[in-house]
Amino acid sequence: MTPGQGAHGKPERHPNLRIVCQAIDTYRHEQFDSLARPSKCRLVSKATALEKFRLYLTQKGLRVTNQRLAIFDAAFDRKEHFTAEQLLDFARAIDDSVSRATVYRTLPIMTESALLREVDIGSGEKFYLPTTGTSTQVAQVVCLDCDKIFEISAPFMEWYGSTVSSKLGLTPVSQRLQVSARCDAFHQNGACPRRG
Repeated sequence: MTPGQGAHGKPERHPNLRIVCQAIDTYRHEQFDSLARPSKCRLVSKATALEKFRLYLTQKGLRVTNQRLAIFDAAFDRKEHFTAEQLLDFARAIDDSVSRATVYRTLPIMTESALLREVDIGSGEKFYLPTTGTSTQVAQVVCLDCDKIFEISAPFMEWYGSTVSSKLGLTPVSQRLQVSARCDAFHQNGACPRRG
């Protein structure tokens, strides 16, 4: 028997692979049971998020300023991912006194308070998106051709991460699923319908 082969000459399976396969089977069965359960996710209104932002600033001993409110409004008016520089432009359209420094100091406050989600796609620039409360876990598909980030609800991720981790005697701290992809239309036609 050579290394990597089992008793019958077949390739030996990694011991953790069995745990992963069991976890996937359990997840499939639980999905049918959970169809009747109400979702624990709900949409967060802009007014509720604004109240949370004001409260968080107050608890941190920070002032609620017009510039911070303009940054909040600019961020929550976005339906797509944005960068800090784009947020600066959006906020200045609301209040031209918003400074770059205020944007860069406010973004961590908004992510710490779970009002914004930070997305790192490995390009050196971070992207942000308001937390809507529609899903606790999302998978990101990043188009390498049109630089668009697509988010797909992935309710299985929390369950999968905790199930597999606990079977290994671990506690998950964080997890993410991110897929980098190429645009089929761009490679076939030379133009991407999503490219702005």
